[in-house]
Amino acid sequence: MDWLPSANLQQLRKRAKIIQTIRQFFIDRGLLEVETPTLSQAAVTDIHLSCFKTSFIGPQISSAKPSQLGVSLYLQTSPEFHMKRLLSAGSGSIFQISKVFRNEESGRYHNPEFSLLEWYQVGFDHFLLMDEMDQLLQLVLCSESARRCTYQDAFLEVLAVDPLEASIAELKEAGASLDLGDVLSAEENRDTILQLLFCVAIEPVIALHAPCFIYNFPASQAALAKISQHDPRVAERFEVYYKGIELANGFNELSDSAEQLRRFEDDNRLRKLSGLVAMPIDYRFISSLPHLPDCAGVALGIDRLLMLAMGKSHINDVLSFSIKGA
Repeated sequence: MDWLPSANLQQLRKRAKIIQTIRQFFIDRGLLEVETPTLSQAAVTDIHLSCFKTSFIGPQISSAKPSQLGVSLYLQTSPEFHMKRLLSAGSGSIFQISKVFRNEESGRYHNPEFSLLEWYQVGFDHFLLMDEMDQLLQLVLCSESARRCTYQDAFLEVLAVDPLEASIAELKEAGASLDLGDVLSAEENRDTILQLLFCVAIEPVIALHAPCFIYNFPASQAALAKISQHDPRVAERFEVYYKGIELANGFNELSDSAEQLRRFEDDNRLRKLSGLVAMPIDYRFISSLPHLPDCAGVALGIDRLLMLAMGKSHINDVLSFSIKGA
């Protein structure tokens, strides 16, 4: 019976109904639904993300030398770059429900192929987008209105350490109280230490009774977000948590092409120092950024949202087929 779906048909019907509700939420607000490529010649440079890579061999390159045969393509970890190119071309506010891929772990909250909801609101900043996302969460999860807490305050509340000002030694000391001393002893990357502390100590407790928006992440973790004009130590980025689960990651979107290219290049330098392969930068995306309108965007993991909506404890319970049964 190993051919049966991971989730039963009743759960799959609930899944379909919830996704229909999500789609209608954005249609009612006038957003355009779009589709973008799953395969690209460029990839994400983030050191914490790993892409699936394949090779395309088509008629146009069939006469190439054997050593040059094939074009490397990457399964996308997010439709972000292509969606922003649409925004730069004048699409207006858009949303997409797509399959994305990450060559990482498989477990309670992870499947290498998963469904992602991503949307961008032109004219919004990250605070307005948090408002809209809170409305969506209340609709789908019947949850209370979300709490908001800065990244700095979350660390002070749970660990009594300031993530923006503390030294690496002080951060490691906070980790020692969590039995992370051995893990952190040889680690000197500040953001890696902060992420481990956040994952182990803060994420499980910060949003037990209502969703929680954590915002104002350190500027070093800006990714594709603007740096705050009010406090250059932080980026205009937020994440959403509920009942110990990370649901979404959002930005007030950066439109400075030179700054974005610098960040990608810094990522690749860090990848090389960590023994990882540098990833091909999406220069078409970089070229589109000067045309990007002021906007905010967010990516939300639909499968995790469905776990919460259906009261399930494992991602396999909301998937038609997990990687183990595919």
